[in-house]
Amino acid sequence: MPHRLTPAQSMKLWHDVHLAQVHDDEPDLSVRQMSVLLTVYLEAPPHTVRGLAAKLKVTKPVITRALDSMGKLGLVSRRRDDKDKRNVLVQRTVKGVLYLERLGDLIGQTSETM
Repeated sequence: MPHRLTPAQSMKLWHDVHLAQVHDDEPDLSVRQMSVLLTVYLEAPPHTVRGLAAKLKVTKPVITRALDSMGKLGLVSRRRDDKDKRNVLVQRTVKGVLYLERLGDLIGQTSETM
């Protein structure tokens, strides 16, 4: 059975992971950007701006701003849906996969020290 963290341990893990992110060379993402990124990478595609906005309960411009920032970092890409030109599809990138793999490793390593 998995070990359940206490609230204090959970906060310490969250703090330590964020502190390690501040110290490394990876880009800093907002909570909103991280939520969009994790949704794109952990949930089955297709992902659209409209769908992400509905999922996160925010407006489409909020998603667009997050995608603009993450697109500049190469973490996601966008393209028009060939079947419905009104839709913008959000796609995974190799750089985004590597970013999240490193984050997953960091979380795992940090949790082992608790």
